[in-house]
Amino acid sequence: MTFETPLLTGQLVCRRNRFVVEVRLDDGQLVEAHCTNTGSMRTCSEPGWKVALSRSDNPKRKLQYTWEIIHNGVCWIGVNTHLANRLAEEAIRDRRIPELDGYGTLQREKSYGKNSRIDLLLSNDDSLCYVEVKNVSLLADDGLYSFPDAVTERGRKHLRELTDMVHAGHRAVMLYVIQRSDGCGFRTAHEIDPAYATALADAMQKGVEAFAYRADVELVGIELRHREELLLQETEPRG
Repeated sequence: MTFETPLLTGQLVCRRNRFVVEVRLDDGQLVEAHCTNTGSMRTCSEPGWKVALSRSDNPKRKLQYTWEIIHNGVCWIGVNTHLANRLAEEAIRDRRIPELDGYGTLQREKSYGKNSRIDLLLSNDDSLCYVEVKNVSLLADDGLYSFPDAVTERGRKHLRELTDMVHAGHRAVMLYVIQRSDGCGFRTAHEIDPAYATALADAMQKGVEAFAYRADVELVGIELRHREELLLQETEPRG
């Protein structure tokens, strides 16, 4: 995925609230930018770090700028959660995720479960594969990429609905899209949301598959291509 127009760089001044950040652009201008990530944004929102924004000329938008990426001194980190589905779709279409290769049709945002929409529905004449996508921006203290960065009842609901799809005879996959490159391996953040960690383990025992893929994040664009090892049982012993 290439950004449609060159990003504007600056420094993060502060995250005013869940939806708005203040940025000092390189030309000295202080601007407000939309933040699509409503989580805690731990390890990816430090004031003073270099950031890059996209700009829209749509007069109907409340904020002209959108916060896309941030640099922590080691790597760029993608913070626009709205891009995760697009990155996953591109990687599947380009056959960079072998586990999800071989399906003839890909559909986005299809209704399923109890008033939900699946991020990606892959299908052949005789099979369906339901793919839920989660954006990962958290790096845990042990150097592992981790999800979630805040308690998520919605995330547990998605796991239950994926399990229902398995029971109905379909394939169901949880795909974690990692938008940073300074860690190694993936686990759920049991120290933040132990209920989610348990829910994923239970879902996998019942047939839900889980994969974590890491993206190359650059100023010009983002591309999902590197599989990361899931380290769930080793880091999350269950009582």
